[in-house]
Amino acid sequence: MTEQQHDDQLAEYRSSIDNIDAALVHLLAERFKVTKAVGRYKKESQLAAADPGREEIQLARLRGLAEESGLDPAFTEKFLRFIVAEVIHHHQRIAEGEHL
Repeated sequence: MTEQQHDDQLAEYRSSIDNIDAALVHLLAERFKVTKAVGRYKKESQLAAADPGREEIQLARLRGLAEESGLDPAFTEKFLRFIVAEVIHHHQRIAEGEHL
């Protein structure tokens, strides 16, 4: 392969990565819209910001999906725990009266 072909291939890979990153950002934005609605519902219903039972069920489900997809389950769990921590933080802020 020539240097130009390598550069073209690299540019193609990077373009794909950029598109996937954009999709991830949009998906996370949609997820947080829904979880903020959940936070408002929990406040109105006087429910706790966190639901450890649901979190564990989700972690197990997503670890399984990661394994099926060839993705490291430990990474998937770490990523999900990061997102869940942010969601709980939003729910706590909503419970305290902040408008998110």
